[in-house]
Amino acid sequence: MNLDNPTQENLKFILGELAEILDVVNRSIMDPEDYDLDKYDDLKFMYDILKQKGQLSASETQAFIEELRSVRKK
Repeated sequence: MNLDNPTQENLKFILGELAEILDVVNRSIMDPEDYDLDKYDDLKFMYDILKQKGQLSASETQAFIEELRSVRKK
């Protein structure tokens, strides 16, 4: 899968992966409909960092969730 292109399918995949990595309990905050494709690069950047880093501390996880909150549609 080529995640370089900002498509709705890629956005859905990235959000699903982020939810898994961050162990998000409330998956409704990861609904692709709540994110604009113009924020795709930000989400892809977070995804790449998480895939590279692997495990996160509790504070790092919280920071990523806060960042996700900031790129969600208001």
